[in-house]
Amino acid sequence: MGDATILHADLDAFYASVEQRDDPRLRSRPVIVGSGVVLAASYEAKAYGVRTAMSGGQARRLCPEAIVVEPRMAAYTEASEAVFAVFRATSPLVEGLSIDEAFLDVGGLAKISGTPVDIAVRLRRAIAEEIGLPITVGVARTKFLAKVASGVAKPDGLLVVDPDRELDFLHPLPIRRLWGVGPVTAEKLNHRGITTVGEVAELPENILVAMLGRGSGRHLHALALGRDPRPVRTGVRRRSMGAQRALGRRDRSPAELDAIVVGLTDRLGRRLRKAARVCRTVTLRLRFDDFSRVTRSHTLPQATADTQAVLTAARGLLAAARPMIDGRGLTLVGVTLASLYDDGAVQLSLPLDRAAPSTVDGAVDEVRDRFGSSAITPAVLLGREEGTAVPLLPD
Repeated sequence: MGDATILHADLDAFYASVEQRDDPRLRSRPVIVGSGVVLAASYEAKAYGVRTAMSGGQARRLCPEAIVVEPRMAAYTEASEAVFAVFRATSPLVEGLSIDEAFLDVGGLAKISGTPVDIAVRLRRAIAEEIGLPITVGVARTKFLAKVASGVAKPDGLLVVDPDRELDFLHPLPIRRLWGVGPVTAEKLNHRGITTVGEVAELPENILVAMLGRGSGRHLHALALGRDPRPVRTGVRRRSMGAQRALGRRDRSPAELDAIVVGLTDRLGRRLRKAARVCRTVTLRLRFDDFSRVTRSHTLPQATADTQAVLTAARGLLAAARPMIDGRGLTLVGVTLASLYDDGAVQLSLPLDRAAPSTVDGAVDEVRDRFGSSAITPAVLLGREEGTAVPLLPD
């Protein structure tokens, strides 16, 4: 068994913390970022039940004292870049998960920087003093346990999982702490009377596979036993990219939902081409008023970076999901592109569709990529709010 040398560093209530840092009047006050839909909430607001993606009206009813501020994406991007500079100064092995969290491998730095705990303490102090933001760090032998530790230690904490006591730490935790257990999987397990990680660990792997499918069953069985051999990896390109739009609780017409999907796929198409990548799988993600979620996927016949080809697939998925949407209170729509390949490599091994279904669509994409998204606007988006584009790690 190895040492606890992996850190999971996760900024606390990132957007809201940046707002509190930049405006002293907001400190120690409940803060909501986003008026129509909650993009982030400070821990003071979370104490009232305010959550991300909640409608602004519901959030204000739960927390009438909250101060609502509009998002400042440039400020969040700047803060993220400063934080990642500290990460890279701490260890050469940094794997970013999002703009506000990363894994760091500090193994081998003992003679230079001290123990992993020493490094974690200095990392938290540096980010607090140099950038002015609170951050929680989990330290463990594996990536999974480090991430669980940071989640348990929030907010503004530090938690070390002793390699000799990993299961003592992990097994009493609720099953939602397992990486990959969402509402649907949790409901399946709860229906069988399984509520803790330890109870998952007691089940034979074949039983979990029968309950959840081969991939999920084997994955959860390994995690429940503390097994996670994945190293911290740098320079790894995304395996998927996505965009989503929180809708609040207002009913949306079919035309409005179509316009939202157009906006999401347009944004993703530009990201694909900027990153010189192509995709094969399009997934539509829906979340409803009761917080249940549904995903539907379609595999394209050819790898593509063409917006229209992606949009055609997404529209087909949306049309097929229409009976589910009606009357269920849709609160979020997302589109994810998966099975990503480098544009140059795919030409040698996979069929590539650069401009389907027509050269006109390809020409429009080229103009928007060269001169900006405002150069040509899809007619369906004219006069419509496209939603907030959140900052992202490089694709």
